[in-house]
Amino acid sequence: MIAELGHLALVLAFGVAIVQTVVPLVGAQKGWSGWMAMAVPAASLQFLLIAASFAALTYSFVNSDFSVRLVALNSHSAKPMLYKISGVWGNHEGSMLLWVLIVALFGAMASWFGGGLPPKLKARALAVQASIGVAFLAFILLTSNPFLRLAQPPFDGQDLNPLLQDPGLAFHPPFLYLGYVGLSMAFSFAVAALIEGRVDAAWARWVRPWTLAAWIFLTIGIALGSWWAYYELGWGGFWFWDPVENASFMPWLFAAALLHSAIVVEKREALKSWTILLAILAFGFSLIGTFLVRSGVITSVHAFANDPERGVFILMILGVFTGGALTLFAVRASAMEAKGIFGMVSRESALVFNNILLAVSAIVVFIGTIWPLVAEMFFDRQLSVGAPFFEAAFTPFMVVLAIILPFGALMPWKRAKLGKLVRPLVPAMVLAVAVALLAWSIQTERTILGPVGFLLGVWLVGGAATDLWSRLGRGPVSGRFGRMLRLPRADWGRVTAHAGLGVIFMGISGLMAWQVEDIRVANSAEPFEVADLTLMIREIRQVEGPNYLSTTADIVVSKNGEEVALLQPEKRVYPVQAMPTTEAAIDNGFWRDIYVVIGDPQDSGGYAVRTFIKPFANWIWAGSLIMALGGLLSLSDRRYRVAAGAAKQKPVQGVPAE
Repeated sequence: MIAELGHLALVLAFGVAIVQTVVPLVGAQKGWSGWMAMAVPAASLQFLLIAASFAALTYSFVNSDFSVRLVALNSHSAKPMLYKISGVWGNHEGSMLLWVLIVALFGAMASWFGGGLPPKLKARALAVQASIGVAFLAFILLTSNPFLRLAQPPFDGQDLNPLLQDPGLAFHPPFLYLGYVGLSMAFSFAVAALIEGRVDAAWARWVRPWTLAAWIFLTIGIALGSWWAYYELGWGGFWFWDPVENASFMPWLFAAALLHSAIVVEKREALKSWTILLAILAFGFSLIGTFLVRSGVITSVHAFANDPERGVFILMILGVFTGGALTLFAVRASAMEAKGIFGMVSRESALVFNNILLAVSAIVVFIGTIWPLVAEMFFDRQLSVGAPFFEAAFTPFMVVLAIILPFGALMPWKRAKLGKLVRPLVPAMVLAVAVALLAWSIQTERTILGPVGFLLGVWLVGGAATDLWSRLGRGPVSGRFGRMLRLPRADWGRVTAHAGLGVIFMGISGLMAWQVEDIRVANSAEPFEVADLTLMIREIRQVEGPNYLSTTADIVVSKNGEEVALLQPEKRVYPVQAMPTTEAAIDNGFWRDIYVVIGDPQDSGGYAVRTFIKPFANWIWAGSLIMALGGLLSLSDRRYRVAAGAAKQKPVQGVPAE
């Protein structure tokens, strides 16, 4: 009964979404205030209905209702409760339901907190948002119904993919979806502005919080996925340029460009057309990612390899929304007249350069991701584009971005003088060079990657500190520190996010340049050396988990005769799916991680053991969290909340509908 109620709620939400799409658009076109106002209750009702449907599916998973086909295929009665819940979105149908729930959530929030929006813009934006819901609700109801029943329910389920039974991946999809699905709100505002033919500073002020919120969630989601891959898959890496990883990374790059471009629209009323285009591309690449993950055209450990027919449906949605928005953009772009003018050396120019670097780097990632498919379809060639291509093609753009970013943050609007910019940044330059020389002198291998990465990272952190200091005015140092707490949160957010990027640069370069790897067959009670550490297998034991069997090793790590850590890597087997997984054991540290993986027993005795010493590994995820914190600080600034800082406009007098 609960499953049927969930299905009914989904059908009703589909009907409400159609009403929300049509009625407000007609009302905005005709100037009928009553029809425009219908968007607000419709958005709330659509969200509540989809939330009820999602709750019904969650109830079925939690209670192990194996008469529901989706539960039987993706759950098991012995599975821990966390993974019963995460099983709701650990499959194609459930994840699509989460997808439309987030689309409806953002639309509802825009209706709740958009009181200062002009009625016509608000009505059109909510209508466009609802149209996205219509498309994906139709996709779910016609091709991916999560509430299908089984005529003969099994005694127990087939369990969730063991690789997904992990806390990191339990929370990774919701954050990721809140990110790239959340970009739909920026898209809706962009299309609404194109229909209206008007983009101004107030529009940019309204669209920025939604983009910023999506970017924050996307940052956290990507970081969680990277962290999961690092400790769960046993490969020892943090980023593999997997097509599914790229599917979330490309919208992140476009969203970052959109955030910076919207600043120019808000402050100077320039780059209007470019900002609209970025909003379309950011969500367009989210749809491209959805297609890649769900069409079956790629193979990935965290892809939903479904039948191509579903992929064709998503491709049609992609064509309608992205193609339609780009067509409307081509028709209306000439109306987006830019008012502000600026010199070649100015903050506007720096932000334009920033946008170009981010957008082109996203296109490079897209080409590398899609090229194997193009080669197979049109040239009948099997190609593999891996990390070497992406690292060679993508890295130069990030290096240039890191170099210019501190300069751009200090530049004034309209025009600037380079001489005045360089002087305050000299201490940051000196510190960056000194740290790079120190890294070069103490490293055991002569690699340029580590020193250059630390030079750029310290340069970014030092530039962020200089930016913050420059906002404090002149006068005694004590007076400056007193003014620090009174700075707008948006300023704190900017410098925090830029500093977080610097920490990521140092973490990635340090790990890639100075990592130590050792692979060997190790016997119990026989110590072996890795770098300056001594490792020894103390014991191998069999452990029974809630829904798996584990071969667990107790490995003692010591240095200079003193025990540093006791690591317990595992080799698990999940009997239901008869699938083995590797559970790495990691001793986390500020400067380095000790990372150990136990392999299979060898015919000659002993076990295969893989050991890594990973310098600065945790700096990567710490930097990501610092960036997300910077976004949260900016989002908490009241000037950047929806309609905050904008003059309250009198409601447009609508013409009552006949």
